[in-house]
Amino acid sequence: MTHSERAVELFHALADSTRLEILDELKAGECCVCELMDRLQAGQSRLSFHLRVLKEAGVIQDRREGRWMYYAVNADALAELGDLVDSLRQTKKARRVAGCC
Repeated sequence: MTHSERAVELFHALADSTRLEILDELKAGECCVCELMDRLQAGQSRLSFHLRVLKEAGVIQDRREGRWMYYAVNADALAELGDLVDSLRQTKKARRVAGCC
């Protein structure tokens, strides 16, 4: 996966208010699906869709304990996201090409 493709994947995962709310809940620590359903007032199918998008992008991790599934923020993915944003901040002076504008 190229740098640009990875950036698209991460930014897509964050480009939804429900997914941002999920991350906001998870920043306090690991939660099971039932806790997220209660806190976000969201149905299981809707929540599962958004959790899958976040998980496929690597933004969150899951673990099973008995019949419960627990989710947590993947700190490595957030560090990667920070690196992507930092790389965008590194602006350079405009290059002038002969014969252009």
